Amino acid sequence: MATPTVNLPGLTRRRLLVICGILAGTLAVTSLVSLSLGAVSIPVWQVLTAMIKWVMGAQDSIPSEYRLILFEIRGPRIVLGMLVGAALAVAGASFQALLRNPLADPYVLGVSSGAALGAIVILIIGRPAEPFLPLAAFLGAGATIAVVYWLGQKAGQLESNTLLLAGVITASFLSAVIMFLMTTLSGRELRGAAFWLMGDLSTPSPLWLLWLFGVLLVGAVGFVYGVAADLNVLLAGEREATHLGVDVARTKTLVYLCASLMTGLAVSASGSIGYVGLLVPHLVRLLFSSDYRVLIPSSALLGAMLIVLADTLARTVVAPTELPVGAVTAIAGAPLFIYLLRKRSMG
Repeated sequence: MATPTVNLPGLTRRRLLVICGILAGTLAVTSLVSLSLGAVSIPVWQVLTAMIKWVMGAQDSIPSEYRLILFEIRGPRIVLGMLVGAALAVAGASFQALLRNPLADPYVLGVSSGAALGAIVILIIGRPAEPFLPLAAFLGAGATIAVVYWLGQKAGQLESNTLLLAGVITASFLSAVIMFLMTTLSGRELRGAAFWLMGDLSTPSPLWLLWLFGVLLVGAVGFVYGVAADLNVLLAGEREATHLGVDVARTKTLVYLCASLMTGLAVSASGSIGYVGLLVPHLVRLLFSSDYRVLIPSSALLGAMLIVLADTLARTVVAPTELPVGAVTAIAGAPLFIYLLRKRSMG
């Protein structure tokens, strides 16, 4: 897969709104269908009726079993899936521009390994500490972000190759530590750790964490979108971008921090869900445009949609048993990535 160039067609506001509108409408339909499917199926029209009553404040008129399933079990899970998918997809697109590497994904700089290490430490401590697992995972991700940022600097500025090497080495070291610590777990804790590491939306974080995640996601996506035009230029090379008036150091630092923050929040809330951040930006480029002004919002919407679909499959294919969401994205994502790779190489 070749890195996209900056020779982009003109972008109109109407075209951007049409693309985002199509994706947003498809996401809404996907979420509605996901709400209706599960161990207990609910007709789509009844889901719509319940949602209308909920919005109008007539919650008491909704059957109690539907209220429990739709608004306390499936609803928060779908919201979390959308946030996680959007965060990973935008982070993947951002890292591909930052590192000028089409194979970069949100986990390439070791943020997920740092989050996983924080989570494993909590699991080792035991049940009294388990409510703090998302917080510990985020703190682990934050510490990794800081270390990789420090290691990735050259002459006081972020240097793409140095940053990539620092991330790979840090991820490798943390993965070894995680494997060692997992040997100290047994029984329920070991199974829980393995399931979480493969991606788990079955236990949504508390409402306050979802609100925090949503606010930070909107802020981070907003910041990244604010430098979308600079990212288009940066793909041609840092020297060329500087000559064209782009503040390369500021752009790279902002993108690194925002993308890493989104990745850390996503992993701390749901574990590691692979292939979303790698594949979604390429699908958007294939379907719509390589222009980052389109790529950022479209990746957020498409990433949210794919995670909702994957989670729906994870909890329905072998119901009542539930599969890890990351296993579903890997099973579907690997063949799709090979197909895209072969198509690009033959084209």
